[in-house]
Amino acid sequence: MTSRDSSSGAESSMDYFSHESPTKRTVPATAVFDQDEEADDSELWDQFNRRFSEVQSLLDRNRSLIQQVNDNHRSRIADNMVKNVALIQEINGNISKVVSLYSDLSSNFSTFFHHHNACKNAEDGGAEPDN
Repeated sequence: MTSRDSSSGAESSMDYFSHESPTKRTVPATAVFDQDEEADDSELWDQFNRRFSEVQSLLDRNRSLIQQVNDNHRSRIADNMVKNVALIQEINGNISKVVSLYSDLSSNFSTFFHHHNACKNAEDGGAEPDN
């Protein structure tokens, strides 16, 4: 199993959604709104990166715990088998946390894009999005 930088996908998405403006242009009335939206977007991407880092940390911890469980099982020592109960409980707890984090990420991501599309539609004069 190879380790992957958990932030790489989020960073490329951040680049895609960044709002870089040309140096010379007329500032529209919504410029203040755009700056607020950019700040909200940046905060949201920071939150995504933190959550993905937390998920990766939990998965890394589980990898270590699984290795310990396997080592304890191979040893066939009764005390080690008893220790496996607590290790497996921690693994299960970590899996529950990962599921919860992914659920929150999915919900936040969906909310972000619904909000983003609503703002874009408002800027475009209320036009319906093309499907």
